[in-house]
Amino acid sequence: MSTVHPAEALTVEEARVLQQNLGEPLRPGLSPAELDDVEEQFGFAFSADHRVFLTAGVPVGQRWPDWRHGNPDQLRKRLDWPVDGVLYDVEHNDLWLPEWGTRPRVLSNALACAKRQLAQVPQMVPVCGHRYLPGIRGATGLPVLSIYQTDIVYYGWNLRSYLRHEFAGQPLEPQPPEGPRRVEFWSRFIE
Repeated sequence: MSTVHPAEALTVEEARVLQQNLGEPLRPGLSPAELDDVEEQFGFAFSADHRVFLTAGVPVGQRWPDWRHGNPDQLRKRLDWPVDGVLYDVEHNDLWLPEWGTRPRVLSNALACAKRQLAQVPQMVPVCGHRYLPGIRGATGLPVLSIYQTDIVYYGWNLRSYLRHEFAGQPLEPQPPEGPRRVEFWSRFIE
């Protein structure tokens, strides 16, 4: 198997091959108009690789977000999960980042301040379970992160390596020589 540079864009053909290893039924892929509708409805952008993956087919199963037929409230909860996890750590584990300034003494004020700060960070978009891709329009080669509160780890250097590692039983490829792509805010919990 040839090694693909991590920033090289995923193709629909390659995504279809990778989807054969998922062990999940697949529905027909989303059209560009359907993807645009999802982005508009929920106020985020899919990365370029994520759009290609969902164009190739839509995995069906409890762990996969169903962007075509899913319950909008459940999809919103999945989109909110990463930020809600950070807020949980602010509330229960005394998380506070230096760039947020002095932590307000009153918890409700601290949470409101943290929410304002978190509204500025890249939206994380669910791929499967608590594995997320940054929702950065047009971007390729972004890492897949496993996010549980601020316990965040790389699960793939990009969507391709994540799918190979998680579903095809391949070991996670060596880290790219230039290092994994950094995701504003979220990468700080890994570094």
